[in-house]
This record gives sequence, C-alpha cells and structure tokens, in this order.
Amino acid sequence: MEDYYSTEREFKKHHVTEVNKSVLEVLDTVMDPEIPVLSILDLGIVREVRVQDGKVDIAITPTYTGCPAMHLIEMEIRAAMAQSGLEANVKTVLSPAWTTDWMREGALEKLSQYGIAPPGRIASMQHADTATPKRIECPQCTSSNTEVISEFGSTACKALYRCLDCREPFDYFKCH
Repeated sequence: MEDYYSTEREFKKHHVTEVNKSVLEVLDTVMDPEIPVLSILDLGIVREVRVQDGKVDIAITPTYTGCPAMHLIEMEIRAAMAQSGLEANVKTVLSPAWTTDWMREGALEKLSQYGIAPPGRIASMQHADTATPKRIECPQCTSSNTEVISEFGSTACKALYRCLDCREPFDYFKCH
C-alpha cells in the first residue's frame, strides 16, 4: 500500500472501479464514533482501498496518533464489509499524517450543523498572518465574538470555546 492521496478526488481518480465504488459506498456508512454525523470518508481517514479476489485491503490514517476510536473504526469497517460479503484487511498508516484538509467539503457543514465549529483549511492558511489568531465562529449564532475556554475539548482534536454573544459553549475542531 504505497500510494497515498491527499484528497478524495485524487484518491478516486486513481482507484475507483465499479467494485471499489461499491466498497466506498459501504465505507461511507461507517460513522466516526466520536462525531456520529461524519462518515470515515467525510473525515478523509480512508487513504487507500484495494479489492482483489473478494478481499478488500483498506488503509486508514487516524486524525491524530493515539486516537482511541481507531480500534472501533477498524472493527466497524470489517463488520460493514462482512455484511456486504467481503473480507476486509484494515491497516493503520501514520504517514503522511492526517490533516483537516482531507475532510470533505460537506463534512464542514455537517460539523457546524452538529454544533461543532469546523476547522479552516490548512492550505488556505499557509500565507496567513500566524501572529493573529483566527476568530472562531459560533456554530449556534454565527458570531465570531468567541473565546477559548480550553485548548482541549471532549476529544484531543477539539478545543472548547464559548460564544460571548449567545453565551453558549461549543467545540471547535482544531486545524492540523
């Protein structure tokens, strides 16, 4: 499994066949256990899919090293594939490290609707002034008058914020 792609479009351009398309449809039903409105394809953690002789090799990358959900995600992938009549081998790949840029565009809107402020795109921040922190928009009222409560929220990939206008606390999915 030597080929890794930074976007779903690039992945599909190289790998989607009719068999792989049905496998991707199955993978799109496997939800992230920590953010159940996002599939593992929404998150962009599926790095590679290879189908041969009724067996599927799937490479996944955790959103961060040590993510406690990875074991459950692997089990869910195997179960979903088995339900579709396929045997799956799931491999965790740590390099290249996952980035929020690998998330589908639709995933950002799903996060916001779920009450989690979505991350910006790392690629679009390459030339930004890093001395000035980005204002995080409240997913409840869309105000950017917010403050950090804690750099770590309910999971390590989220920070806890509070909106100073509507006074609601919310998670922010950190860029990385």
